[in-house]
Amino acid sequence: MATALARISRKALASSHPHLSRTFSADAGASTKSITPSPDRVKWDYRGQRQIIPLGQWIPKVAVDAYVAPNVVLAGQVTVCDGASVWSGSVLRGDLNKITVGFCSNVQERCVMHAAWNSPTGLPAETSIERFVTIGAYSLLRSCTIEPECIIGQHSILMEGSLVETHSILEAGSVVPPGRRIPTGELWAGNPARFVRALTHEETLEVPKLAVAINDLSKNHFSEFLPYSTVYLEVEKLKKKLGISI
Repeated sequence: MATALARISRKALASSHPHLSRTFSADAGASTKSITPSPDRVKWDYRGQRQIIPLGQWIPKVAVDAYVAPNVVLAGQVTVCDGASVWSGSVLRGDLNKITVGFCSNVQERCVMHAAWNSPTGLPAETSIERFVTIGAYSLLRSCTIEPECIIGQHSILMEGSLVETHSILEAGSVVPPGRRIPTGELWAGNPARFVRALTHEETLEVPKLAVAINDLSKNHFSEFLPYSTVYLEVEKLKKKLGISI
């Protein structure tokens, strides 16, 4: 596709400005010959416009069957586990600490995640999303921990050191202050988030089903974009370590 577009562009340029086309081709050829790539340069593939950005020694890791939308930005210490999905416009910035999106969890559109150097509450500063968690669109998470099978409503804000225990739900627009703990099996809402009621057994059973449904939906998008993961980097390291040339 790219080759065809380049060929069409050259033809259009030659037909409209023949002298400019010849000058451009000569300059391009000269510049290509004069550039010699550095041997220590990090080779990276922005395939499908995904912004998978290494920062120093930290490289984002994306599992083989994880879905990352084309305009998502993953930077630094970010891990997207098996079956997880990160949807359009989200930014996960792991330049100061780790960010983990667990098995079959999903981060929906326009979410922002960051991790601080250390938490003022003494709790872990990394942002950890465990398995079967749904993060609603436009949410902001900073150095927080979300245990398995939780739902975070859209436009929610979770501040440093906050903890959402398993089988809990935050309603849309909730704000969890620094160091606040949401106990297991409860529904919280508001700014700041307050206890609303205990969840029923049937409601807790529906929480992981939502994560699975979104995971199934992400599979439909795999056919639209090139599959992308960083597993091949681990394979290259293993080949180099074992001295395998193929």
